[in-house]
Amino acid sequence: MFDILMYLFENYVHSEVELLVDEDELTKELTRAGFHQSEILKALTWLERLAELQEGDKPYLCNHDQHSFRIYTKDEMEKLDVECRGFLLFLEQVKVLNVETREMVIDRVMELDEPALILEDLKWVILMVLFNAPGHESAYEQMEDLIFEQPEEGRLHS
Repeated sequence: MFDILMYLFENYVHSEVELLVDEDELTKELTRAGFHQSEILKALTWLERLAELQEGDKPYLCNHDQHSFRIYTKDEMEKLDVECRGFLLFLEQVKVLNVETREMVIDRVMELDEPALILEDLKWVILMVLFNAPGHESAYEQMEDLIFEQPEEGRLHS
């Protein structure tokens, strides 16, 4: 399923090509690209849930403020290792993520079929969430810079 999400993001969203609105056409194209029907359905459902998170009530935000500390559940810690959780905290500290977008990222990560996520995959999920979050365009651009920025040769830190 994650491969399908990456395929859609790279071929439609990230390349700024208009995403096919017709789900049947999109399913046919993904099938022609070699993806299995069951995985296509899971990926499309994942994207629909992401859209719903943008529009719907956000019960996980009740009584949270920008200075709250996130305690991860056992399942979340199994899926997001220390490096991934540290990266999420870093993104909050540099204001790329806020409480709301962090929770959207965690929600979408937990719905992936992967037993555990590596940092590179987490970065793509974050990009997908920020791209689909109205009003977070500058955070999306910052995240894009963090992912695609190549460090100068011989320099470890900027």
